Amino acid sequence: MSNINTSVNIAGVDFKNPVMVASGTFGSGSEYSEFVDLNKLGAVVTKGVANVPWPGNPTPRVAETYGGMLNAVGLQNPGYDVFAKRDIPFLQQYDTNIVVNVCGHSTEEYIDVVEKLGQEDVDLLEINISCPNVKEGGIAFGQDPKAVEAITKSVKAVAKQPIIMKLSPNVTDITEMAKAAEAGGADGLSLINTLTGMKIDIERQNFVLANKTGGLSGPAIKPVAVRMVYQVANAVDIPIIGMGGIATAEDAIEFILAGATGVSVGTANFFNPNATMEVVKGIEDYMIRHNVKDINDLIGLVK
Repeated sequence: MSNINTSVNIAGVDFKNPVMVASGTFGSGSEYSEFVDLNKLGAVVTKGVANVPWPGNPTPRVAETYGGMLNAVGLQNPGYDVFAKRDIPFLQQYDTNIVVNVCGHSTEEYIDVVEKLGQEDVDLLEINISCPNVKEGGIAFGQDPKAVEAITKSVKAVAKQPIIMKLSPNVTDITEMAKAAEAGGADGLSLINTLTGMKIDIERQNFVLANKTGGLSGPAIKPVAVRMVYQVANAVDIPIIGMGGIATAEDAIEFILAGATGVSVGTANFFNPNATMEVVKGIEDYMIRHNVKDINDLIGLVK
């Protein structure tokens, strides 16, 4: 395998390969470490971390749909203190990058977590701006370009690690949000987060999820995600981590050709715990088959 290069650089950080896991689908690695050799992943992206524990939404909060799933878990997490004590040391045992997903209900909450993470040995911060902004009456930070630029600027001002802004697809023009994040000083972008969806139980004549709506993920959203990654890659000059329905190496390569430097496998982990390993191997096989020596030659190749 030595004759091909699968390493990429995202925001100044070297990855042995572009494959990582999407936040919220892999815990913080420990649950999957018996199935997956974490040393073979480009990075582990942790579940969202807030400054204090979040209980998440009432149940039922997960439902299967055609070609995917809906979740309204609500970023349940044990809070920064438990995360720093338990999860970071666990991940540090492995030869993989650590990307911490950060969430908050206000700019102050994001800043609090980002400042604390400045003292930790982690590689990148992924800022989840699909969280509802309580100060603005619940509209997500990521749905207003002015808010995107402002939160990016505020976080960047205190961050010790490079910051990747995770964009919501639930907007009219994704490139407007991407440009706003770039203007705010983002070092990279993750996209897409889940699409808002709903499922109704016709026998009970009621919503399947207690929250009524949830985030749609899985293969059903992949064509939307590929289109948005392509649009954003051609609108900004910062690297992109592409995600949204990636289940196979073919899916991952589609995102790379559209302009993604990294790829995250999310929902697929639930139905195939070995998905990430198959994607890593499949990318290598594809490169050999197509006589591609360096994976960077594939990034954004399709114009």
